[in-house]
Amino acid sequence: MKIYGDDKSGNCLKVKWVCDHLALPYTWIDVDILKQETRSADFLRMNSAGQVPTVVLDDGRALAQSNAIIRYLARGSDLIPSDDFAAAKMDEWLFWEQYSHEPYIAVCRFQMRYLGKSASELDPEKVRRGHAALARMEQQLALTPFLVGEALSLADVALLAYTRLAHEGGFDLRGYPAIGRWINEAERSLGLAPAR
Repeated sequence: MKIYGDDKSGNCLKVKWVCDHLALPYTWIDVDILKQETRSADFLRMNSAGQVPTVVLDDGRALAQSNAIIRYLARGSDLIPSDDFAAAKMDEWLFWEQYSHEPYIAVCRFQMRYLGKSASELDPEKVRRGHAALARMEQQLALTPFLVGEALSLADVALLAYTRLAHEGGFDLRGYPAIGRWINEAERSLGLAPAR
């Protein structure tokens, strides 16, 4: 399996973390999104959306969209709850992450870290919605160790990717103690070095 990804992207790192956690063999192929490498003719033949991550399976089939990829790779593993309702709750968090978290937390991080904007230059609505996303996570994580109860699931993998780096987008996580606890536990569970 080949993973085409940019290691600056939380969406790409999710895929790497799932593979590493489940000991799935892969070859990582660096694609620099800042250099427009996803817009090459070769890349667009593989993924017409021109986005990373993209995974090419051993049989040559390509799969895109980070949460679809991790859902596929983790089938039958302990990262997907065996209870059908709990698995649906996990999916609920996966869909929510791409619609109500990533567009605010990740975008603010990208603008500050890679485009050199200051916190005062960020769109106030993106900042407000980012804090709303963090508040929703804080509420859940004050009740349960992980997003879907007692055990790490793909919901945690997906939301850890950008939440652990939210400070790089101007979000002070000190006001979210349950998130701080969860980040430490999720990083430990996945064998990740703590985010700096």
